[in-house]
Amino acid sequence: MEVIVKKLPESKVELRITLPWEEWQGEMEHAVEHLGKDVKIAGFRPGKVPRDVIEKRFGKEALLMEAAEHAISHSYPKALKEKKVEAIGRPEMKLGKAVQGEPLEYSAVTAVMPEPVLGSWRDAVKKANKAFAKQPEAVEEKEIDAELERLASMRAKLVTVNREARLGDNVLVNFSVLQNGVLIENGKSEKHPLVLGKGVFIPGFEEQLVGMKEGEEKTFELTFPAEYHAKHLAGKPATFQVKIGVVQEHEIPAIDDAFAQGLGKFESLEKLKENLRSGMLEEEKAKRKAEHRTQILDALVEHAEIEYPEILVEEESNRMVREFEMQVQSMGLNFSDYLARMKKTEDELKKDWVPQAKKRLAAHILLDALADEEGIEIDAKDVEAEMNKTLQHYKNTKDIEKNIDMERLYSAARGQLRNEKTLEFLEKL
Repeated sequence: MEVIVKKLPESKVELRITLPWEEWQGEMEHAVEHLGKDVKIAGFRPGKVPRDVIEKRFGKEALLMEAAEHAISHSYPKALKEKKVEAIGRPEMKLGKAVQGEPLEYSAVTAVMPEPVLGSWRDAVKKANKAFAKQPEAVEEKEIDAELERLASMRAKLVTVNREARLGDNVLVNFSVLQNGVLIENGKSEKHPLVLGKGVFIPGFEEQLVGMKEGEEKTFELTFPAEYHAKHLAGKPATFQVKIGVVQEHEIPAIDDAFAQGLGKFESLEKLKENLRSGMLEEEKAKRKAEHRTQILDALVEHAEIEYPEILVEEESNRMVREFEMQVQSMGLNFSDYLARMKKTEDELKKDWVPQAKKRLAAHILLDALADEEGIEIDAKDVEAEMNKTLQHYKNTKDIEKNIDMERLYSAARGQLRNEKTLEFLEKL
């Protein structure tokens, strides 16, 4: 087999492959077997029809084309391996010549992993590291106080009060919404819980309840927002009839030693503060580390030249959309409805995210190239340990064999560890 590789723009290569007749003539028998397996011809069992009968039935050209397809499917992976081409996705195949007794010629154009030009990245990374080193790691007292107030507010008790409702109070409200004197669909509710000032209802509704006492009734006019989700109500006026039920205020506990002891094994408020300071400092370190690594990767991207295969950009954009969909669903929202409110289609979202998808791709591509350049490798035992973190979630060997591609898992685990080691190397420059 002769293989000629030609580099093309946009991180693609063309493989021109020639198979001598001696190497693909055996595929003729496979072609006969494939074409004859479902053919019903009197006097022959299915799959046992002789070659000359098959050739007469389908034509010699069809037999040659079938044999050529078999030959291509077998020889193409061998050509990639021989020339060490890391192909991505499906190739564009073009058959040149398939004649009995002569060499088979075909070409394959495929996307490949980009070979980036790294540029003068080292000084840029050192500069990013120097700027990062100057930033102090500390948690201010006001941040701890704010966290204490948040914890206290989470443990507030609701106390019924005999006074006018204020912003921040909990109220139960009966209400009806009418247009032209007619109750709108789903426009009535009783004992509806509401925190005044949260902005859950349309603008102006909660403000109208401020100052009302338990048992008091009120009627007022409001206009639905122009962007209201129910299109038949958007921008239209309505009459609201309300009656206030119980009014409750939030009784926030005092932030003292007793409060600290109620949260766990803290002897005093000071011990709680120490615990908060330690946890918040760890969070700050993790945040700064992520920001630092982003600056390093930005510096690498700025000084590199990369051709992005369209298939990789498409895959990364799809991955980003799926991640976003999971985030939206985790908030209890329907993804299609969310997109409709954003006035975006999924395709438009992917198009908007192409620059970010390329940036994420660049990080992976450049870290891999740097690891090669600097000779950064991972011990097989470490890769196996990382793999076991995934495998331990499966009950038995059959589950693993059914659900896991071990070769792919090994590659992913190695890549993850290698990227981490490369980033650690860059952080120390």
